[in-house]
Formats: sequence, C-alpha cells, structure tokens
Amino acid sequence: MSGPTEVLVIVAVVALVLVRQFRTERLARDRKWWLLPLILGFVAVRNGSLTDPRHTGASAVLLALEVVVSIGVGIGWAFTTRIWSDERGDLWTRGTVATAGTWIGGIAARAAVVGIGLVMGVHLGSSSFLLGIALSLLARSGVLMWRAGHERMAYAGAVPQPVGEGRG
Repeated sequence: MSGPTEVLVIVAVVALVLVRQFRTERLARDRKWWLLPLILGFVAVRNGSLTDPRHTGASAVLLALEVVVSIGVGIGWAFTTRIWSDERGDLWTRGTVATAGTWIGGIAARAAVVGIGLVMGVHLGSSSFLLGIALSLLARSGVLMWRAGHERMAYAGAVPQPVGEGRG
C-alpha cells in the first residue's frame, strides 16, 4: 500500500473508531470483534516498513514502546467506556468524558514516541501507527467483551440498570 493510501486508511479508521466509541451502540457478543484489528495488523505488517532499516535496533525499541502504549490506550478506552443493560438484557456501550481524555493521552504518548524517534534520527513509518491502532482496537474490544461477560454474570436476573460506568 502506498504512503498516501495508507494515511487515508489510517484517517478513515480513526474517524470510524471515534464515531463508534462516542455513540450508543449495542454490544454484539456474536460479532467478530477481532476481525478489523486483525486486518489492520496484517496490512501494517505486510507493508514491511515497521522499522527504520538504517536504525534497526533503535526502531525496534521504539516499535516495542509503541506497542505497549497502544495496548495501554486500548485498555484505557475499554475501562472508561460505560456499559449498561437494557430491559431485555442487551448490553450497550458508549464512551465517556474519560474516554476522550484517554484519546488525548494516547495521542500525546504516541507523539512522544515519534518525538523520541526524531531526536534519535529514527523514522517510524505509518505502518507502525497502523499496527498501534490495530492493537488498541484489539485490546479495547477484548477488554469490553471480558467486561460484558462479567456484567452479564453479575447482573443475571437483576433489574436492568447501568453497570460498570467509566469515570467521566
């Protein structure tokens, strides 16, 4: 995938994720929640430009840092997302103010990783960012599914009410 095309894909995915996180959505446990992150991760790895070929060691360290930040951001998104049950027992989700704060913190952390790379003269391409988005989505969706399973078990037979509200 060419550079401009990859940037366009990243912008489209980020816009889609933002919209979906901040609108009320039914949590479909039967949906293949891991499919989009898997596809994005495949595209990022397939491109082959995850590391800077001139600075392999340093770029691998920065990529590892990006992976840790991305997974942390995804977990943060999941734990700041409000989950509640309706009268039929369906689970619903919606991002909170804290979720927005997690987005801002994630952007700042990723910018810091890129900044460290620039100071070191190491260039991480857009593929590393795409992989980061894929890992964030995978972590968020996995934790949301885990939370949903616990919420279903905890509130089975109870009067439907908001549960597991995130901060914000």
